[in-house]
Amino acid sequence: MPALKPSPQLDQFDLAILAILQKDNTTPQRQIGEAVNLSAPAVQRRIKRMEETGVISANVAVVDPVSVNQALTILVEVEVESEQIALLDAAKAAFTAAPEVQQCYYVTGDVDFMLVVIVPTMADYEAFTRRMFFGNPNIRRFRTFVTMDPVKVGLTVPIERTR
Repeated sequence: MPALKPSPQLDQFDLAILAILQKDNTTPQRQIGEAVNLSAPAVQRRIKRMEETGVISANVAVVDPVSVNQALTILVEVEVESEQIALLDAAKAAFTAAPEVQQCYYVTGDVDFMLVVIVPTMADYEAFTRRMFFGNPNIRRFRTFVTMDPVKVGLTVPIERTR
């Protein structure tokens, strides 16, 4: 398990900047500065610090899966046979390496992992299950939920503005 990093101190300016960047990370720093009452260079320094400390973990484009022929989003519960550390680490590595797995969570409860899988067709999902689950002796069972309508999709983190 990775060591937890100490949480950097974020002030109201940092939180306001993060709220803007989560909506559109291409917002010009001058415009962010005007919105939060800081100069563009001050905004740039704060963004750089938040990137260096891991508060901002990535700057990415969010792609509509249907636009790139990845029409199915499937939620998968996975239960493993053994929770030995080496076997759990192997499962985490396999899920991380699989391009179809958009998100993977090691969870508490009746199952061990929750996956968000994106594939073009059910045939592609079947090939994924054969490769990831049926051929793995540590997978006890998995359960599939095919999404019908992506009601809310995103990675936005709620920003607390008062501390």
